[in-house]
Amino acid sequence: MRLSPLFCLLLFGYFAHSQFQVTGKVVEYNDKGKIIPVPNANVYWLSSSIGTISDFDGNFSTPYQAAIKKLVVSSVGYRSDTIPVNRPNLGNIVLYSTVALDEVVVEQEVAPLQKSLFKVQNVVSVDSREMLKAACCNLSESFETNPTVDVNVSDAILGAKQIQMLGLNSPYLMFTQENMPSIRGASQVFGLSFTPGSWIESIQITKGAGSVLNGFESISGHINSELVKPLTDKRFFLNVYGNNYERYEFNTRLNHNISDNLGVGLYIHANLRNGYIDENGDSFFDTPLAQQVNFMNRWQYQNPETGWVGYANVQYLSDSKELGQTDFNVDTDKFTTNAWGSEINTSRLDLSAKMGYVFPELPYQSFGFQTAYSSHDQNSFYGLNQYDINQNSFYSNFIFNSIIGSTQHKFKTGLSFTHDGYEEVVNSNTYDRNDNSVGAFLEYTFDNLEGLSFEAGLRADHHNNLGDFLTPRFHLRYSLWDKASFRASFGRGKRGANIFAENQQLFASSRQIVINGTGGNYYGLNPEKAWNYGVSFIQKLYLWNRVMDFSVDFYRTSFENQVVVDWENPREISFYNLEGKSYSNSLQIDWNYEILQNFHLRSTYKFFDVVTDYNSGELKKPLQPSYRFFINLNYETQPKFERRIWRFDFTTNWLGRQRLPNTTSNPEEFRLAPESSSYMLMNAQVTRVFSKKFEIYIGGENIGNFTQNNPILSSNDPFGTYFDSTILYGPVLPSLYYAGFRYKI
Repeated sequence: MRLSPLFCLLLFGYFAHSQFQVTGKVVEYNDKGKIIPVPNANVYWLSSSIGTISDFDGNFSTPYQAAIKKLVVSSVGYRSDTIPVNRPNLGNIVLYSTVALDEVVVEQEVAPLQKSLFKVQNVVSVDSREMLKAACCNLSESFETNPTVDVNVSDAILGAKQIQMLGLNSPYLMFTQENMPSIRGASQVFGLSFTPGSWIESIQITKGAGSVLNGFESISGHINSELVKPLTDKRFFLNVYGNNYERYEFNTRLNHNISDNLGVGLYIHANLRNGYIDENGDSFFDTPLAQQVNFMNRWQYQNPETGWVGYANVQYLSDSKELGQTDFNVDTDKFTTNAWGSEINTSRLDLSAKMGYVFPELPYQSFGFQTAYSSHDQNSFYGLNQYDINQNSFYSNFIFNSIIGSTQHKFKTGLSFTHDGYEEVVNSNTYDRNDNSVGAFLEYTFDNLEGLSFEAGLRADHHNNLGDFLTPRFHLRYSLWDKASFRASFGRGKRGANIFAENQQLFASSRQIVINGTGGNYYGLNPEKAWNYGVSFIQKLYLWNRVMDFSVDFYRTSFENQVVVDWENPREISFYNLEGKSYSNSLQIDWNYEILQNFHLRSTYKFFDVVTDYNSGELKKPLQPSYRFFINLNYETQPKFERRIWRFDFTTNWLGRQRLPNTTSNPEEFRLAPESSSYMLMNAQVTRVFSKKFEIYIGGENIGNFTQNNPILSSNDPFGTYFDSTILYGPVLPSLYYAGFRYKI
């Protein structure tokens, strides 16, 4: 049926104006009497759960509630205010510090791990307090107390920690740093260790396909890390760490505010692992020898009066690892059969900048520009295998935000350009490739806190290797009843697989590499394409006067095409395009509750069904636990004598059985069972906070001392036919204990 233009205009006008928005700006007076914005202030309708938060510039917008007519505005450290709503624009709402009050103010901090009831996408927000519950020396170790993602060790020699979500490995995740691409391509295996945990202010974890603004590669999810800001960060921060396996870390941040609007920061990270650790006596290092130096110079500019904001970063990293047998000498044994060893040397330069402008008279309208350049150079060898990779990348993204009629109808649109140049050497073979893409995107959001909200996005890309294609993404949220939300989403992702960079652990074996290509642009292979579908439910309520939340997520990823990594022949590793079906089903159930005051329980059950059609038949994904059960207990004492408190944290993970790759054609002494046993891992940490400036912490990982028996097949003959370090389902290191301190002013 064709609708007349007049009818469409009337229909649009009805939806645009049926519920007008109440807008305003939350501000405070600084010491000089100047008005400055208050970001992240809570703005909600009196005696209800309907509301929003102010943005970075203090602005907010919320649908008018005629039956209530009063807004409550509050923020930690300020006196709450109740505003009668008698006009659409409330102007500046001034909050005053609680220091000026005579009465005692009782405040409740926002939880360090948050699931929102109001965001359209299924996002878990993690702030820096959550990361302090573990040693958290780099990004790969920032998820130890977070059940949303799973952290695994790649193999028994490299020891690289990798992340999984929804039963899929990290290449199917999109990693961004302040919403610009970060870990991809050459940095896929080790890149998580290139961002120190102490530099991170918060992490946002999105389940499912994510937003079209960030590109087309995301399939299982999106992880974005926000760095600390020079204008709001501590003037000086120092963290020193050491453990019983001779790993030492040094982290510091120095910030200086040049003016009220301009700040600069210098961040320095260094780590050293120089212990010859071989607890299981197989002649191989249980953890690599390593050293890393990492610098970042960060600039921030913001001027709420003019509407301009900007950031610029320069980061340089040098990272080296030595692994293999403990008697390996790189100067005399490299590319010989004297002893098996490996060396991985990486240097990386990152330059990035972004700027944004918010129209002063139209706070709902803004534009932003992001650009980044990176040069990643890795030279490495694994036994007799050589692997070198150089990647140069350029990224730019322009985004325009505005509304259609009212702030209930928002849209974002823009253009993006990406270039990746790869040069790879694999033994005697050279693989060079350039990836260039130009894309345009549009995302429309209908925002209604009381009922249905949805976000519909579409991007069109022209790519020299992937072709011309569309990427649709859709997210929906519906408020079922008080403090309950239902979400649904679907989206498509497409990517080219970097088969060597993403699977470097396979060089640490005697397997032969076989590529069964069909003429595609990626090592003769065709690109990967998949659809992701998901539903979730969350309910927050009070049980016995304490906060409880319960949530259930189910996601399915279905591949139209996939590069299959086939380990089922113990003599080779095969790469080929999928013929048949491949899917991942993931179910997660969370229950969180404050048992006693300041004593919190976080529990999660996860079930995975990940299946692929291999050349040898339909099989479950190897080294994938069938289920995981997670419990985190956290207790914090009441502050005494200013800020002197104790924090206690305990985390346990129970991992179910894992299917192991087929080894039946090996001699009996080198065969493994079809499945691993299930096992439990326990971590704990105690922190003593002496003041706002100083705290010390001690902790342990794998305190139950579980390790995998025989993690390296044929370790006594590493140049023989049956050598294989890739079949790792459990820890290699026994119990680890650490201590450290943090100082900040």
